Amino acid sequence: MNASARQEILTLPVSERLQLIEDIWESIASQPADVPVTPEQRKELDKRLANFERDPSPGEKWDDVKSRITRRK
Repeated sequence: MNASARQEILTLPVSERLQLIEDIWESIASQPADVPVTPEQRKELDKRLANFERDPSPGEKWDDVKSRITRRK
């Protein structure tokens, strides 16, 4: 990214910068195979998946986690 584009982004209102972040994140998430993963990260992901497949019960429902997080605010 060139310096003038970066500066232009930094002058946007916060709400527009947040929207830009969301748009960029969605564009990245739409191509998960293109997201680089280090060998260490792959090992950790494989370990977590194996643990979950052995025993999925320790997890929590998203609604419960979200509720707990939003109550903190």
